[in-house]
Formats: sequence, C-alpha cells, structure tokens
Amino acid sequence: MNHRHRSIGRRWARVSGPRRRPDSGRPHAYYLALGFPAAASCADRMRATADQLYAQGWDITVVTACGERESGLDPRIRVVELPLRRAELDTDIRAFTRARSVDPAGWAAEADLRNREVFPEPHFGGWRPALERAILALHRRDPADLLVTACAPFVSLAATWRLWQEHQVPYVVDLGAGWSVDGAGEETFTPTSIAGRWEAKVLAEAVAVWCAEEPVAEHYRTRFPAVADRVATVPDGYDEEAVPPADRARKPGAGLRFGHLGTITVPAAVLTAVLDGWRKARAEDPALADATLEFRAGATCEDTAAEELVRTAYEDGVRTGGPVPRAEVAQLYAGWDVLVLIETGSGRAYEALAGGMPVLSVHKPDHAGARVLTGSPMWTGAVGHEAGLLAESFRQAARLALTATAEDRQAARGAAAGHTRTALLEPAVRQVTTTVRPTPVPAGETS
Repeated sequence: MNHRHRSIGRRWARVSGPRRRPDSGRPHAYYLALGFPAAASCADRMRATADQLYAQGWDITVVTACGERESGLDPRIRVVELPLRRAELDTDIRAFTRARSVDPAGWAAEADLRNREVFPEPHFGGWRPALERAILALHRRDPADLLVTACAPFVSLAATWRLWQEHQVPYVVDLGAGWSVDGAGEETFTPTSIAGRWEAKVLAEAVAVWCAEEPVAEHYRTRFPAVADRVATVPDGYDEEAVPPADRARKPGAGLRFGHLGTITVPAAVLTAVLDGWRKARAEDPALADATLEFRAGATCEDTAAEELVRTAYEDGVRTGGPVPRAEVAQLYAGWDVLVLIETGSGRAYEALAGGMPVLSVHKPDHAGARVLTGSPMWTGAVGHEAGLLAESFRQAARLALTATAEDRQAARGAAAGHTRTALLEPAVRQVTTTVRPTPVPAGETS
C-alpha cells in the first residue's frame, strides 16, 4: 500500500520541481551532486545520471549547491538547492574582513586550513556540517531507498557516510576522474593519510563505485581489492543535442576558427605552451594568418587566473567568451572549424568525433581523450605540452579543416556511434537498480 509522501519545505533550501512526490510506489533516490548542472554548466554527466535514474523507475531528489539552474530540466525531478557559498569567491570588498583586506593571500591560506580541518579538501571541506545536517533532515522528511553521490567536491562523501551510519541507506559513489589518483595516473595522497582513510571507509560499504576512465577504475581495484568487483568504468559519452549539423559549410575566405569549450584548469605552464604554440603557428603558416582561437567557459566557476593569461594573447587572434548554455553548444560548434581539447576527458572527445570536426589535443599520449580519438582521420594526435610540437598540431589541424573529405568526417562520426552519454550510463544504473531494488517497478511507472 502506497504511503503519502511528506513535502520538502522551502524554509532552509530552495526547491524546484515537485515539493511532494507522487504516491506511485516508485522507490526514492537522493542524488547528492553539488555541481548539478547550473546555467551553462559542463556537468552533463550529472544531468544524464539523474535522467537515467528516473527513466529506470526511481523518483529523484537532487541535492546541490545554490546556483542559477539551467532551464529545460525534467520537471518531474526535484532539485533541492542548499545555501552553500565559498567565501573566497565573494568579490564584494565591502564585506571583506580587515584581515582579508590587509593580507588576501594570508587570509586565503588560513581559510583553506580551516576547511581542511573539517574535511580533507580545500575550498569545500567546511561544507561538511551543513551537508550532513541537510541529508539527514531530508531523509527524515522523505526517506531514501538509495543515495547516489557525485564527486567532486569530495566533501559529499562525509554526508554519504553519515547517512549510512545512521540509517544504512545503500549508496553509489561516482568518483569521476578519481580522488586518490590524478589525470596522469599519479597518487595524490597515501592510503594512511586522512583523505586516504576517508576514501577507504566510504568505498568499502558502497554498492557500486563508478569511474569515468578505465585506468582510474584499475587504480581503485588495485588499491582496494575487497571492492574490486564493485568498481565499474562508466565513461563519459556525448550528448546528441550538442552535435552540430553534418552539412554545415565554411564561409569562403573566412579565417579559420579554433575553439575550446570548458573551464580551464590546467597549470599556467600548459596554457602558456598552448598560447606560444598558437603564436608560432600563426606567424609561420599563411593558412593561420587571420585565424582566431576562442576560449569559451563551459561552467560558471570560470578560472579567472587562466582568463587573464589568455587575455595577454588578444593581439594574436585569441578571444574569450562567457558561459555557453547547453542548448547552444551545437550552434557554437557549428561556427568552429577545429575543436581544441586541453586535458579534456572522453566526453568532449566523443562530441568532437560525433560532429566530424578536426580535433587538436593538448595532452599526453596516455590521456583518456587519446584513447577515444586514436584512429580518427580528423585528429592531430597527442604531442604533450611542448610549444613547438603544439605549433605543428595547429598547422596540421588547419590543413584538416581545409582539406578533409566527407569520407574523413563520416569516419569520425562512425567512431562515436553508440557512445552517447545515455547509452554508456544505462547499464550501470540498471545494475544498481537490480541490486538495490530487485522487484521491477510496474509497467507504465518509468516515464
């Protein structure tokens, strides 16, 4: 017999979607995803996860941080936005303390230390108490049958653990690109560190551990043998609505347009090498003489330091732009001749393939993006971070943009077939649903 669900009030959080879930008998999952797609976000893995959970029979309550939500979210998915803020991002100098005004760097260092004392993560560690209180309060009002936690930030693991300790709610951890391992496969902290002990205890009880790349998954299988059979690779795919039209044509005589979409998070040395390589190629190759390189932010948390570095190259045809709404990504790609990927994961690489676009990579040969792009006739290859080699990649990409055949572009699109985000997420969500809720939801209740 279905019970009447209690509503979630708006006194301490902003709620969109249904305040009270329908009394349909569907199981209830909380999705703790602090980066859940805000306006112009690149966090499409989170959106797709929520959509896929709903499609497979779960009522979904997303728990996220306050921010401007992108329009077009499924209205049947409830979103609870917690009033979480990062003080260091506040630019209103009228609100600065004397300590911050006099010594900004010292103030930031002390704030970072305080965050780490609460939870071993810079910037976000201080959110732990509020997250734990929130997830417990939400569970009391509308109990969960499952919790899915998206990282990063990793402070979400503290709330996940607290709910497990007090209510034994089964949970899935989506580690994405990993915590104790970085993009180069290097260990970021030891198993005996505070972060290492947190990671070990939370993953030990997880129903499933998802990783975006196989090397990351293998790292966790090796690090935690007892969890190995629950660690799955759930790659990032592409969103079909982000693919530009196949029949787009360049304007005769127009300069080539190179573009990068997404928040720039690489070290300054890497970005400097990209800009130096661009300058060198543009000075030496007539095909690039009037070309432009545009950086567009895919998230609202744009790296202002990187933006300032890019601005120094404005006289060399480099441009910056603001966030791009998800609905406008295909249009943006349609206006570019070459897609530049700077340490970008597999999802963006699949988007490039699906669009039949020339791709210039700025990463090492063992990077996740390289594993996706290998064999594509529209790819310049992975040459690392040396400016001279990147200059040659820019020249090669220009040649591809000008001379690639329809067959070349179709071959790239064919390589992306079957790698949509939904297709890659569906088996992982189905496995969790089968494990946690073995009784199928009655027909007609999953749409």
